[in-house]
Amino acid sequence: MELVNEFVVNKPVEQAWPIITDVERIAPCLPGAQLTEIEGDVYRGHVKIKVGPIQAQFKGQAMFVERDDEHHNAVLKADGRDTGGKGNASARITARLEAIDAASSRCSVHTDLDINGKVAQFGRGVLPDISKKLIDQFASNLNTMIDNDGTAAGDTDAPAGEAVADPDGTTDEAPSGWEAPTGAAAAGAPAVRTIDSAPAEPIDLVGTAGPTMAKRILPLIAIAITTIFLLRRRRRRHDSD
Repeated sequence: MELVNEFVVNKPVEQAWPIITDVERIAPCLPGAQLTEIEGDVYRGHVKIKVGPIQAQFKGQAMFVERDDEHHNAVLKADGRDTGGKGNASARITARLEAIDAASSRCSVHTDLDINGKVAQFGRGVLPDISKKLIDQFASNLNTMIDNDGTAAGDTDAPAGEAVADPDGTTDEAPSGWEAPTGAAAAGAPAVRTIDSAPAEPIDLVGTAGPTMAKRILPLIAIAITTIFLLRRRRRRHDSD
């Protein structure tokens, strides 16, 4: 399945690009998502969803397979599986950023999505509508974060004049343009870095997609509840015998 969406970032291209490619920073902006650890270029975490009383959690990982910082294009590969064994999903996400004006940018997102298992029965026909609403919510959260913070992701350079420790323990002033090492290249950095973040609230698919989703999902919920009721009733009869 192909999904095409776009959103606006309240920053010019050169400032917006480091933000939207900083997975650790923007992860909390994505509804239902929680980043749990980073290992090199691999980002791991999970996404929680719920459909009425039914909840599911996808655990997976993502990494950039292509990234062109000069032309502001990137491709992200993501794979996940339902921890309850109800199915899995994979996606190849292509993002392209272009200027709208001197103060804002437009990000176009093309997703090749593949889902299978029981989770696929939730209705492929409503996924475009759900993805659009989730992208809109993500963009709103992202721009709120930008407006509140005002600092572009990746601005970790030590300012000129800041003291920087040498290996021998002495300090010198950092030259202008000096970049602090990050990730595994940083001295003493662990191979796997755990991200301490607040648990994310599940995405309410019925609430997100509205009546369209409810029409498709409610019969499934009714069947599930009925099945659970009958199983419990049968178990009680068996216990009484």
